[in-house]
Amino acid sequence: MKILIVDDSRVMRQIVVRTLRQAGLTGHDLVEADNGRSGLAAVAEHQPHLVLSDWNMPEMTGIEMLQALRASGQTVPLGFVTSEGSPEMLARAEEAGALFVITKPFTPEGFRDVLEPVLG
Repeated sequence: MKILIVDDSRVMRQIVVRTLRQAGLTGHDLVEADNGRSGLAAVAEHQPHLVLSDWNMPEMTGIEMLQALRASGQTVPLGFVTSEGSPEMLARAEEAGALFVITKPFTPEGFRDVLEPVLG
């Protein structure tokens, strides 16, 4: 399965990759993008099965990327991995079609609990 990780922080992308491994979610093809705009291009190019995105990024935020994906008819499952966690943000994510929100700080167990049903 191909997973796209979208975050403007290279270090945070590495942490997400490490956390996936620690959660036992290995054997997936991982692709990275550094903001929502490059994330949109990566979805078109790589056709991932799942997108893990930060919320706050330059050029295009995660929610803007999700809205653009849905407006174009793209139905790839997308979840947020973010420090944002307000009720308003959670409502916006759900309304836009996000599958889940994992808030920072997160644990491998938390990742596994959320992602295993999605990854099958």
